[in-house]
Amino acid sequence: MEWAAFVAGKTERYEEGVARLDPGDEKQLVRLGNVAYAAGLGLRMAGDPAAGDWLRRAAARWRESWDAGAPPDAWGRPIGAIKASLLAGDDAAAAELARWTLELGAATADSPIGRYAGCLALLTLGRGSEARHVAASLTGRDDFPPDVAEALAAVAAQDGPGYLDAVDAVVRSFETREEFLEDAPVADTALVLAELARRAGLTEPLPASAVLP
Repeated sequence: MEWAAFVAGKTERYEEGVARLDPGDEKQLVRLGNVAYAAGLGLRMAGDPAAGDWLRRAAARWRESWDAGAPPDAWGRPIGAIKASLLAGDDAAAAELARWTLELGAATADSPIGRYAGCLALLTLGRGSEARHVAASLTGRDDFPPDVAEALAAVAAQDGPGYLDAVDAVVRSFETREEFLEDAPVADTALVLAELARRAGLTEPLPASAVLP
């Protein structure tokens, strides 16, 4: 992947989208968040410190889209906002978004994607004991990735070997994908899990991979 050209294309699309944005258009705000996130991931892969600026921009757009009238089950938006803030290293924003996500009722949502948002939020806030219960509700399901559920449970339990096995499986799943958000071939979920693991005191490294920096 030629990351400089990839990022240039995404930043150009973002600016074009901003120029024609109708205030309060929640779907367009989501698309802007997606493009900004892809630009941030591309910069992260290239080792460019400007990645943080674009990741923070993505988080802000996704948060804005929720306030603009998102459906109540649009859990991908708080998930994306938390992930982007964690990858940007913006601890204050990640904590604020995590608290907001829990206030929305994510941890007890009917849908597994909602509880995934809740689990991410709890781990971001260092509430591992609560996150363990939420992660347990995601394991063994046909409608949620088992490797992600196992990784979340391992981080919550501070189980280093379990986390290493699970996050390796997450990375391998990205290596075999054919579709990525905004065509950005990056294992962002693994990067987020690694950040949450670090916060939980786990030091196991991510495997070498073409979908990781």
